[in-house]
Amino acid sequence: MHEYSSKTRAQRGQAPPITQDNIMAWVPLVVAGGCWLASKLFGSDDSDPNPTYAAIEARKLAEEERDRAIRDLDARFAAENAARLATEESKKNAREAEAERQRTQAALEEARRAAEAFKQDAERLQRAAEEEKKKSDEAVAEAEAARKAAENDAREATAAKEDAEGRLREGIQPVITPTPQEILAAQARIQYQENLFHFAVAGRAGGGKSSLVNAFRGMSNRAAGSARTGVTETTRTVGRYPDPDERCQHVWYDLPGAGTIRIPDWQYFNAQGLYVFDCIVVLFDNRFTHTDIAILLNCRRFKIPTYIVRSKADQHIRNIMKEMGYESDDENVNRSQRSALYMAAREQLVDETRRNVKANLAEANLPDQKVYVVSSSCLRVVAKGEQPSRVIDEIQLLNDLYTEAQARRVRHESGGIST
Repeated sequence: MHEYSSKTRAQRGQAPPITQDNIMAWVPLVVAGGCWLASKLFGSDDSDPNPTYAAIEARKLAEEERDRAIRDLDARFAAENAARLATEESKKNAREAEAERQRTQAALEEARRAAEAFKQDAERLQRAAEEEKKKSDEAVAEAEAARKAAENDAREATAAKEDAEGRLREGIQPVITPTPQEILAAQARIQYQENLFHFAVAGRAGGGKSSLVNAFRGMSNRAAGSARTGVTETTRTVGRYPDPDERCQHVWYDLPGAGTIRIPDWQYFNAQGLYVFDCIVVLFDNRFTHTDIAILLNCRRFKIPTYIVRSKADQHIRNIMKEMGYESDDENVNRSQRSALYMAAREQLVDETRRNVKANLAEANLPDQKVYVVSSSCLRVVAKGEQPSRVIDEIQLLNDLYTEAQARRVRHESGGIST
């Protein structure tokens, strides 16, 4: 590399750079040149008058020339070395400057990233503060709306209370809507199942509800598993009685009677949870009362099918026959006369019953509906699949009830009834 550089400089007429090696190479040459010059100037020549002095002078000149050459070389070497050191120092300074520039650039970049992160944090905090403010404003608005709603509810409750108190003073019964929790609790209480049809027999105390439930199931009042019956009100809790025929997906419920000290008339529908049954048989004995009307009104509110039934038809017919002059131990009355009296009493009972119920329904602004006049003994025979000797509405009642249950099952299977 140095040889190539020297040749290149020689070719271009430039002096090679002075280095320490070059200087040491030049020293012998300079010394030899001085000695040669001294020999020429002060050599043995017969014509020189004082050769010793001349030789000494020549030697001195040579030494001076040598010293001057050495000094020049030292100066040149010092200059070259100073230039080299200056170049190295410059390069070192340049490297340090570059490193410092890079450190400064890294610090600036770090500062920029920190500033950007700070800016993002500030924006995030600003958004969070705005969101919190928005939530706070919404909470304040909701609280204000809730306060106004509470005040409105309080006013409505006060008005409802005053209205209810006024209606109670006038003899008008209040309307109470059960909550969803109360509906679920009532369903759990009666063991409600979606795949079954739940018939409830309701009405005033002493109307023969337990006997009618037994008759619907084709059972006598003394049969095992039958509903308990008696002269006084014996049902104090809801009785659940599955149909003896496992093919019939029916469940019959014997409800406590209304109009007792335990269950006032106006509380009867909600107290017994009638709003969860699929069908309600409204049973009465002698008179169609406000309790029966209240049950029908509430059933209409809840869209529950209802069937109005007058029980103990056989007893009522015998009483009417006695009023007509019939005595069961009268030997002068033959079978045909008895049959005629029976038909007349039967017709009178059915006619009076239906006219009375129709009038009561119209007075309560309820639509007219069929009234079934039945006796439990005859209904029990029909439920067992046998043919009784005297039938009023027992066959039609069972057919209509089962048709209602079948229609509901079809609606349920087709998705018409929500569970």
